[in-house]
Amino acid sequence: MLTPMQVAPEIASGANTIWALVVAFLIFFMQPGFALLESGQVRAKNVANVLMKNMTDWTLGVLAYFVIGFGLSSVIGAITSGSAIGSPFAYLSDPTAWVGWLVGAVFAMTAATIVSGAVAGRMNFTAYVFVAAVMTAIIYPVTTGMTWAGGLLSSSGFIGQALGVGYLDFAGATVVHMLGGMAGLVGAKMVGPRKDRYDENGNAQPIPGHSMLLAVLGTFILAFGWYGFNVGTSAIYDADNALLSAQLGRVALVTTLGMGAGGVAAMIVSGAYQGKPDPLWTANGLLAGLVAVTGAVPHVTWWGGAILGAIGGALVLPTYRWVVDSLKIDDVCGVFAVHGSAGAIGTALIPVFAVSGFSATQLAMQIVGVVVIGTWAVVGAIVTFGIADALFGLGVSDEEEETGLDRSEHGVSVYPEFVAGGSRDSPTVSADGGTEVRTDGGEREARASSDLRSDGGTEPTDAPVDATGGDSE
Repeated sequence: MLTPMQVAPEIASGANTIWALVVAFLIFFMQPGFALLESGQVRAKNVANVLMKNMTDWTLGVLAYFVIGFGLSSVIGAITSGSAIGSPFAYLSDPTAWVGWLVGAVFAMTAATIVSGAVAGRMNFTAYVFVAAVMTAIIYPVTTGMTWAGGLLSSSGFIGQALGVGYLDFAGATVVHMLGGMAGLVGAKMVGPRKDRYDENGNAQPIPGHSMLLAVLGTFILAFGWYGFNVGTSAIYDADNALLSAQLGRVALVTTLGMGAGGVAAMIVSGAYQGKPDPLWTANGLLAGLVAVTGAVPHVTWWGGAILGAIGGALVLPTYRWVVDSLKIDDVCGVFAVHGSAGAIGTALIPVFAVSGFSATQLAMQIVGVVVIGTWAVVGAIVTFGIADALFGLGVSDEEEETGLDRSEHGVSVYPEFVAGGSRDSPTVSADGGTEVRTDGGEREARASSDLRSDGGTEPTDAPVDATGGDSE
């Protein structure tokens, strides 16, 4: 006899399958969001290169994840839990498994795409293609194998059995976002900074992105797709065919509050740091708030989710400054600050705000899990970027970087009327001959006595604006 909250098994199964497909489509829509966000934060002469990287993440990534990644995840799960390996690649000929593969694929593409934002503007495209393939075929699947596939960190894995609890990361704050953020940080370090990022004294020099509009628009698209990430990870009906209305409501609410709190916190911090609240830092804080609650959404109180989001958003600017100024790593889109640190902190603190109450054992597992996944991200990235360097070379030449990767790597220009290559100090004339435009796409010089900033303001062009966050240095 079915209770009022239950439905027939066939209905529950069908609803969950359709929901999984809708979720996959929503998460796929995050791909253009990443493309816009990253494109807006690079110079105009590098936009096509960013777009090529994002398309490569998806096109090559889905192939690599289908042929290798999805099956490898099951292999790692079995090995690190002492289970029988079975037939992990049976899905290749099993249509009933392909919906699950698609959901896994869109998560894998997100992890890979995060890396491209860190190495923008100076990485050899062929080397990046290799990195994207390895991220989706090996690095990401190993992480899911240790967690969601029942491996090392799950309750049935070796560490989970030792501690008596499983690692909590509901929708991938560390499995997807921290992994991509830390891999991107390693890649940015190994590729090296853009040649004009630091002066002779090692001080960071601002390199304005060419369009804050594209960056913020991309942020909103990502935020929309994030509901697929978080809410979509929850099924509609549970194993008893009962509607999961309470869980769906909590996940939706915590996702939204974390997003809002992250944006507001970043706005306040940027205002205190720079004297005025900054739109791009606010956008990055919004995303960091989402990352911080992604692993926590069904496990924490609503106010705990808001606090986690606020912590993620508040730490974006100081974390980015630490990476750029202290570590001397040119992380162009701030992927470590937005995805790496926010994912780690938000997931580690889940037991502090848990609905079920605080658990020291669970806190220990969360910290261990963050360390294990972070270590794998760093080691995997070092090996992958190292092989790519040996095979293809990681960076482009100074001349190619000066010309812009659009022309040097792809032979095209996204803005042919305005960008002809060159440096900050060599303006070109637009096709109509009326206005001179900086070739880095970041600043514009008009015939009038005052210059226009790239973000549409009226301050002089020598007022520095950073590529990530628009902060004055």
